[in-house]
Amino acid sequence: MHETPGLRAAIYARYSTDKQKETSVEDQLRLCRRHCEQKGWQVTEVFADHGISGTTSQRPDYLRLLQAAERGEVDIIVAESLNRLSRDQADTASLFKRMNFFGVRLHTVADQDLDELKVGVGGLVSALYIKDIAQKTRRGLEGRVVAGKSAGGLSYGYRVKREIRADGTATTGDLTIEPSEAEVVNRVFQEYAAGQSARAIATALNTEGIAAPQSGKGTGTWNPSTISGNVKRGTGILNNELYVGRRVWNRLTYDRDPDSGKRQSRLNPPSEWKTKTVPDLRIVDDALWGRVKARQSEVRQAMNPAGVLAERPRPERARRPTYLLSGLLRCACCGASYTLINKTRYGCSGARNKGAAICTNRATIERTEVEERVLCGLKQRLLTPDLLAQFAEEYRKAFNAVAVDACQDRQKAEHALKKVESRITNILSAIEDGMYTASMKEKMSELEGEKTRLKAVIANNPEPPALRLHPSLSTRYRALIEDLVGALNAPEVKREATTSLRALISEVRMVPDCAAPGGHQLELVGELAALMALGSSESQKPPLIAKALSETLVAGARFGHCFA
Repeated sequence: MHETPGLRAAIYARYSTDKQKETSVEDQLRLCRRHCEQKGWQVTEVFADHGISGTTSQRPDYLRLLQAAERGEVDIIVAESLNRLSRDQADTASLFKRMNFFGVRLHTVADQDLDELKVGVGGLVSALYIKDIAQKTRRGLEGRVVAGKSAGGLSYGYRVKREIRADGTATTGDLTIEPSEAEVVNRVFQEYAAGQSARAIATALNTEGIAAPQSGKGTGTWNPSTISGNVKRGTGILNNELYVGRRVWNRLTYDRDPDSGKRQSRLNPPSEWKTKTVPDLRIVDDALWGRVKARQSEVRQAMNPAGVLAERPRPERARRPTYLLSGLLRCACCGASYTLINKTRYGCSGARNKGAAICTNRATIERTEVEERVLCGLKQRLLTPDLLAQFAEEYRKAFNAVAVDACQDRQKAEHALKKVESRITNILSAIEDGMYTASMKEKMSELEGEKTRLKAVIANNPEPPALRLHPSLSTRYRALIEDLVGALNAPEVKREATTSLRALISEVRMVPDCAAPGGHQLELVGELAALMALGSSESQKPPLIAKALSETLVAGARFGHCFA
């Protein structure tokens, strides 16, 4: 492809892990800028992702790059090499296909303009490279386990042990017991075996200010799940076999979700586990371990006496939220969830499960009161004249946007149809003049097929009608909002309506306040809060937080007044 000076170029750079240098991105950008200068291209935007693997497409700046290309803001995407854009074969092919559709060229310093062949071969090479690295890494980890060393990760109760070899290098993969943490581990096992619950143990540890495990997604405080974990997966203090001198490896396999890009774990069959005895790392004796396992079995039996739970949970059996705001309430003091402490009242789970050392908020509130206050405030805001007018305006905009898309598709098809018909006419003229060749028949067949397809596109995209708002639109809207609670509870739409409303709310912050009704102020966070704030004449840009107090809804200090 010939070079075209003046193209709008977007540069993309990326490095994968903390083992690579931050300057890697700077080097890539410098190389790409120099390349663009040589080609006469104008660099309009620069995108860079730091410390993110190319095997996932869920990279912030990569997604921004795609959005900029789809908006028509760039003509060409420039990267150092194809594997900077992606190391996943499917993602690479999808990127090339999408950019072709939007008329955006893909270009790398290493391979110049990318075509189907380069993308196919490059994607295959990257996929094989990733697979080879994974296999070598796995082989190396297995070798470390067989040698009695750690394959990664640091369990509570241990610290890394470093020793200098004769050649001056330091040993790796060795652990040793951390006495102070080992004492806590023994205490947890003893107290659980004696009949205490994981919740009671966590509360006591937090009260005494004992530091909790910090690895992974740890919060720095003890949770019941930190102690009880998952028996089958070997997680949690009570299930870690390293405490009895057994290192178990390959219990779980981690795969990346192709849609979300997040790592998901799967339990491997026990036959694939690798176990190594490491007696020098034992913290708990066999007798205590056995008592804990026996009590765990008793607890599971008490929770599931019929033994009807499936060996492996199925997605279709996932529990749906019981109530409108289940799982959305958060304590403003500690950030923990507000959960039902009995059949009717919500309270802070942090104060209940972790003790006063973590949260002192013991206020509770009726479930029905929380729901009524949120819905009442929403109803009052949605009935304001300004919002009704905006509803009609947004409907008009949405209708017009759909109409424009339909018109564009139709216009493109009509324009292409004229070209196809013209080419058919030219071939027929050539045949009449005695210039017939065998290839003309195949070309005519191809053009006739394209002509049929374009006619179908035109037929499926008729000229859109003019927008006419029904005179009773505002009356219908007002009637639905007036009966908001009834509408949400109508049997035929209850599940869908509740799901849609919950999707608008990120969380409801519960602020304890003795002077407020129900002992709480309520702060809504999410798109619903912005929707409720639209009714304020002083609002230029709706915030993400609005407050619901008693039967009135106060939209924060910036609005200056409340709606009764």
